[in-house]
Amino acid sequence: MEKLEYEWVKQTRQILLEQCRELNEDDFTKEFAFGFQSIRDSLVHVAGCYHAWLGSFVLSETSSPLFTKEVINTMQIDDIQRYFQQADKYVEKVLEQSTDKFNESIEKELAWRVNSGFVRKTPRQLLFHSITHESHHKGQIVVMLRLLGRTPNNTDVLGLPAKESSE
Repeated sequence: MEKLEYEWVKQTRQILLEQCRELNEDDFTKEFAFGFQSIRDSLVHVAGCYHAWLGSFVLSETSSPLFTKEVINTMQIDDIQRYFQQADKYVEKVLEQSTDKFNESIEKELAWRVNSGFVRKTPRQLLFHSITHESHHKGQIVVMLRLLGRTPNNTDVLGLPAKESSE
C-alpha cells in the first residue's frame, strides 16, 4: 500500500459522502435490519475503525477512539467528514513509517475495549484491515441508498476519471 492507493480510497469515499450529504435527516438516520443500522451509524463505524486500529493501537495517539451512541446520535455529515479527516492523518502517519516498523508486530491490549486481552498485529495488517473494512461497509451503505430509492454514484476506483486514477 502506498499513498497513491490510499488517495483512491479517499476519492471514492468522498463520492459516497457527497451523495450522503444530499440525504434528509430521516433518510440519513433510517434504520435497516443489517450493518450498523443506518447510513450515519455505518459511516461513523467505518471512520472509527481507522481511529481505533491506527490512531489508538498503532500510533497510541488516542485512548478513546470511538464515540458513544449518544454522541453518534447527534452527528451530522460535517462531523463525520471531520472524523474521516483525522483518520486520514493517522493513515498518513502509518504510511510514513519505515518498512521495518510497518511490518513489526505490536502487542498490547485494546485501549477502547476493557479486558480485551492482548492483540498482536502489524501496522500493515491493520491498515489493510481498515481499508477492506471500509469497502465492506461502503457496500452496505450503497444497498441502503438503493433501499431509499436512490441510485448510488459509482464508488469504484475504476469509476474515477482516468487522470485521477493514474496519477
